[in-house]
Amino acid sequence: MAYDRNLASRVRKYLGNIPDIKIEEKTMFGGLAFMINGKMCINIADDQLMCRFDPDLTQELSEKAGFLPMVMKGRVLKGYCYVDPSGFKGKKDFEFWVHLCLDFNDKAKPSGKSNKGSKRQ
Repeated sequence: MAYDRNLASRVRKYLGNIPDIKIEEKTMFGGLAFMINGKMCINIADDQLMCRFDPDLTQELSEKAGFLPMVMKGRVLKGYCYVDPSGFKGKKDFEFWVHLCLDFNDKAKPSGKSNKGSKRQ
């Protein structure tokens, strides 16, 4: 699993300051996922953020610096993107992407897969 540990620490620290959320870290998508209240919220893959967001915002978000569509098995996944470091270099931009994911997390459906045997933090 390859991911930027400094970026993971930055996300971990930021999320840790938000009250009333349950944070769990899991290896997922070849990186480190931050599960919030049982749902995948934001991921670290290499030196990029992988964001889960409201698919209706795709067009607007695609115009932001650092935005890259998430492609798996040849198809673009709706409601997911990668953001390269140029898109979250500044504090304001970093907070934008994290809050985008947190805002959608309340509306997102859980995967429905069993979490038996997974470790909770």
